[in-house]
Amino acid sequence: MPGNSANRSRRVASKKGAAQGSGGKNRSGLKGRGKTLPADERPWHKGYSGTEKLPDKTARKQDKERRAAAAEGRAPKVGVPGTKDTTWGKGWRGTGKPAARGKVQPHRGPRIAPGRRSHPTKEGPELLLGRNPVVEALRAGIPATALYVAQGLDIDERITEIVRTSGDRGIPILEISRAELDRMTGGVLHQGVGLQVPPFAYEQFDDLVAASLEQTAPLLVALDGVTDPRNLGAVIRSVAAFGGHGVFLPERRAAGITATAWRTSAGAAARVPVSQVVNLTRAIKACQQAGFTAIGLDADGETDLYELEAAVGPLLVVVGSEGRGLSRLVGQTCDLRVGIPMASTVESLNASVAAAVTLAEVARRRTFG
Repeated sequence: MPGNSANRSRRVASKKGAAQGSGGKNRSGLKGRGKTLPADERPWHKGYSGTEKLPDKTARKQDKERRAAAAEGRAPKVGVPGTKDTTWGKGWRGTGKPAARGKVQPHRGPRIAPGRRSHPTKEGPELLLGRNPVVEALRAGIPATALYVAQGLDIDERITEIVRTSGDRGIPILEISRAELDRMTGGVLHQGVGLQVPPFAYEQFDDLVAASLEQTAPLLVALDGVTDPRNLGAVIRSVAAFGGHGVFLPERRAAGITATAWRTSAGAAARVPVSQVVNLTRAIKACQQAGFTAIGLDADGETDLYELEAAVGPLLVVVGSEGRGLSRLVGQTCDLRVGIPMASTVESLNASVAAAVTLAEVARRRTFG
């Protein structure tokens, strides 16, 4: 056979030619991008002071977002020009202004997610459901982007107030079929009315404690890993009913103020300050340093609720989670472990029920001694 065809190590591919350049097209990619701006000069950074002129590109993007938000009937995802404040009133976060009265906005699917926590800076708007929660939200001046009313709804005083207040505030009123409202709410009981609101914005913990200390007998409630938003809403309702001054809970692995929690609270979330903390144990210690007595609710607590002498002073009631109760570290941090006397046939109470019983006893002691 001619040549070296039998040589297995022979070259079978052509030699690689010289590498070709870009012709200068990538020259700009090799240039430096300049110095890194400090945080207060970067409009996309949370530390932006809001006093500097926005770069043209950033200004165009923000203007585009505001126009899109206005067309969709939602709050824009950018702040107010010239300021860092993006909070509407107390309790709810949002920017932008309500649409003009009578203007119907396309629906973009506000979520109803029972059992899921809310992330104030990331998630979209929610629907508050039920006549009492919607009335309370409108009375409290909560910002809203739309009111959904089911066709053929039985009119009562609450519905009349809801429609009148929404019209006065320029909130778009959308009449839809009951089947459509059922679909939007995922089958949750809505009583024929739903109010679309921005995500909840929590009170600062330091402000919560400082405001409570201005009261004659401060009373706070801390929740240690309560994951059911219905329990959270029920606790907030009890706090409002028995003269409490605030609630705080962990940011992670705990329920937040969702539409379900708001509805369960029957609108009390508009009157009771709620705060999220990074470290619950550290927050409890801060309350203790401020003069609070921290009591942890525990079925095996060494102190009987009906013998709690500390109820008349500044008090922090710590409620454990639905399953495991108080965590070990939180329980050790509390000054007292308090048990609720019960019949032997019942092992323990639901977290929200235990909180209600405790708050009722504290209120009784403070009133009658």
